[in-house]
Amino acid sequence: MLKTNYEFDQAILPAGSSLKTNVLLRFAADIPESPRRDLNLSLVIDRSGSMAGNPLYHALKAAESVVDQLEPKDILSVVVYDDAVDTVVPPQSVTDRSALKNAIRNVYAGGITNLSGGWLKGCEYVKKQLDPQKINRVLLLTDGHANMGIQDPKILTATAGQKAEEGVSTTTLGFAQGFNEDLLIGMARAANGNFYFIQSIDEATEVFSIELDSLRAVVGQNLTVTLELADGVNLVDTLSLAKVNQNSNGQPVFTLGELYEGEDKLLGLSLEISAAQIGELPVMKLHYSADVVQNNLIQSVSGTINVVAKVGTVEESALAASSHIILDLSRLTIAKAKETALDLAEHGKHQEAEQTLRSLVQELRNKGLNENFEIAEEIDQLEYFASRIAQKALGNAGRKELLDQTYQTMTRNRSDLAGRGVTAGEEVYAMPVVNEVGSGVELYCVREGGKLRIKIMSSGYDATKNVQFPRAIRAEGARYIVEGIELSTDGSFYRVTGKINRFAKSGEADNFVAKIHSQAISTTKAFKAPASAANLPTTDTINNGILVQCVKDGSKLRARVVADGYEPDWNMRFPRSIREEGMLYVVDEVKVAPDGKSYIACGDIKRFVQPSMSN
Repeated sequence: MLKTNYEFDQAILPAGSSLKTNVLLRFAADIPESPRRDLNLSLVIDRSGSMAGNPLYHALKAAESVVDQLEPKDILSVVVYDDAVDTVVPPQSVTDRSALKNAIRNVYAGGITNLSGGWLKGCEYVKKQLDPQKINRVLLLTDGHANMGIQDPKILTATAGQKAEEGVSTTTLGFAQGFNEDLLIGMARAANGNFYFIQSIDEATEVFSIELDSLRAVVGQNLTVTLELADGVNLVDTLSLAKVNQNSNGQPVFTLGELYEGEDKLLGLSLEISAAQIGELPVMKLHYSADVVQNNLIQSVSGTINVVAKVGTVEESALAASSHIILDLSRLTIAKAKETALDLAEHGKHQEAEQTLRSLVQELRNKGLNENFEIAEEIDQLEYFASRIAQKALGNAGRKELLDQTYQTMTRNRSDLAGRGVTAGEEVYAMPVVNEVGSGVELYCVREGGKLRIKIMSSGYDATKNVQFPRAIRAEGARYIVEGIELSTDGSFYRVTGKINRFAKSGEADNFVAKIHSQAISTTKAFKAPASAANLPTTDTINNGILVQCVKDGSKLRARVVADGYEPDWNMRFPRSIREEGMLYVVDEVKVAPDGKSYIACGDIKRFVQPSMSN
């Protein structure tokens, strides 16, 4: 019922000396024509002020897409939250999709972020409909930090683990750049769910679909692996993200979570083995158990396999190592190096962090792995992050990308989740610009599935092939002229040769830079308030403005900033004539008043109107 196998990064280990080696363990549920599991879902969506406009629009569109993909036997609830928690759709069977989608379309942006309140309400709804034969999951989406309700990450993470023990798992989705990635990843890991970084608001539907595909493909849960190491074998490190504990015998126990149909669950281990003699070397006994779908029911399965390494002469080992390359193990090694480098950088060891990544790049090249496109892309990612860390300029977006890449590779085995990242490197803005193609080759940068890919525009080449290209100078929509293009050894992708320039026809270069670097214009011009809010100009986008909401405070109407990064309880100097309870406004700028504990609305003020959800 559960297929298992293993591979070492060296097909033959060298005899006569202690060594470190990596082993990759694979687990897969062997279930022919597995039936689809019914779902018990709660969508919990942040509707705080920072989500107003296109972010909330696309989040709600994504929620509608979830409704379209569910079946009548599935249970769905939808919760939205700002400072208040509202139930948009109470738990119910998905029998009237039209009514469910209409309810979702009526959601509007509001105040600040009561993440705990919304999430706990979603957990409550899933718990009420709990069915061990179903997938019981909360999908929590937020674009900001928890700034109301329970805010302590340790408490939220611990509670997520407790909910998982009760049968309710949680998947977290971080939207744009404002969320707390450590919190969302911590909650997802503790709650046996998944985590996604939605970098571009228009990819929300795609990411929701990936999660639904994953939930539909769950064929096993609670995969647990215990290692009984042989004498002389020590566990040095774990290359996969897993909960690791010890049993009463002091043996390491790994909790690996869910098994997906058509997707191997990988456990990478780094081992230290004492000197061995030529022949077969027992390394460990591996004991596993999981709850797997069999005959339309969830049943427990378990087993044991013996992991044995082959030991030969140094010459035999060297020959085998040069011809035996495991791509999955290399990906895990890359992800572990990223995790290590980030930890070093955040402890001020930037040079050591950079060297960790660059040393791995050289090792991968020495093994010839740069001839594989996926690893070649990873090499570009490693060089990009190494450069950013060396400059102490990883930044918020870079940190999120690095953590997301590490998380996805170390928890899942899906190519569409690996290596995601769309942040433009600053180097692209300093590139020389040419206005003619000349004898060069024209390339174009596009975003595909959360990744920046380079395509060939010039004729005479296979436009369907990907191009290996420096990650640091990729930016969506940018064009380039390169001196040359060559095929990889196996002919599966291209790589650039010679100089690289950014390409723009006359008058386009400045527009590209201006588009990326557009910033809010500071203004303190006087605002002449109209007689009422109805006379204000309207907008359905926030762009570089600040979102403000009018709220009832006792008998008074107060203006409050509802964007992240501002104090939610501070009063604001705001025209009284346009104050209406619950109304949202977009102002050009918000300044701190001379008293240091209130705000002043500056520049133009517009009434915010929710974008239309009509198809």
